[in-house]
Amino acid sequence: MSIRPVTRIAEAAPTIEGAGVKLHRAFGFGDPSEFDPFLLFDDFRNERPEDYLAGFPWHPHRGIETITYVLTGTVNHGDSLGNEGTLSAGDVQWMTAGSGILHQEMPQGDRSGRMHGFQLWANLPSTLKMSSPRYQDVLTKDIPEVLEDDGTRVRVICGEFWGVSGPVDGIAANPAYLDVFIPPGKRRTLPVDTRRNAFAYIFEGSCRFEDASEPHGVATDHVGTDRTVPSNVEDRSLVLFGPGDSVTVAAGAHGVRFLLVSGAPIEEPVAWHGPIVMNTDAELREAYAQLRDGTFIRSG
Repeated sequence: MSIRPVTRIAEAAPTIEGAGVKLHRAFGFGDPSEFDPFLLFDDFRNERPEDYLAGFPWHPHRGIETITYVLTGTVNHGDSLGNEGTLSAGDVQWMTAGSGILHQEMPQGDRSGRMHGFQLWANLPSTLKMSSPRYQDVLTKDIPEVLEDDGTRVRVICGEFWGVSGPVDGIAANPAYLDVFIPPGKRRTLPVDTRRNAFAYIFEGSCRFEDASEPHGVATDHVGTDRTVPSNVEDRSLVLFGPGDSVTVAAGAHGVRFLLVSGAPIEEPVAWHGPIVMNTDAELREAYAQLRDGTFIRSG
């Protein structure tokens, strides 16, 4: 197997979104080719309700898919098509915005006031940007989990892993979205399709991603300066991988839990402003003109 080299390690940066929700952004609004087909990744984790209860009121999306994964607390959602519901701990919503939708997401904490979840944006190819919107709401009980003898656990949300397929399907980028736990001191090699770009996001514990040829290689941070890749990565760290067919990870003293996400690059031009992602500036201007004149939402 060919181990993927680590090409970047970066810490998620604090930011504010929606109506004042404090969160950490691992990537987004940068060079869209770097994470193609993925555009943005946010970690919304808070223990103070005043930092998240204002939520994400009504806003539009077109040309992308949004993937919301809730770990703690709940998220109430509704949209312009009349859909509404609640995502609870362990649930996933994969929303294909397609031609356009207006929706809102309002987080609620658990009994202790804690809220934790992730949102990932995935691009759509030009042939699907104006497709009909759809949802795939997946309850935690319907997400399969692979359990290994050494205590390694992998929740398979999307894609296939060790012969187990996730419940989310029909996604343009043919992605894999895995929630991985590796116990303290254990080392595992995890397969990743060579045709996909891949990243990991650590949200509990620490680990080291190994590189067979150069374990202490060089990465480029967000401002374009070179720095040595540290041997260990910890909570709220983003790891971007180069080409290969696997990643090898050694868990730290307290184990590690991370998301391992990969998808086939779309390799198309991107015209992007806020929650709308098209292929040309003309298409982007048309979308915002439709928002202004009330023709953004299409029926049928």
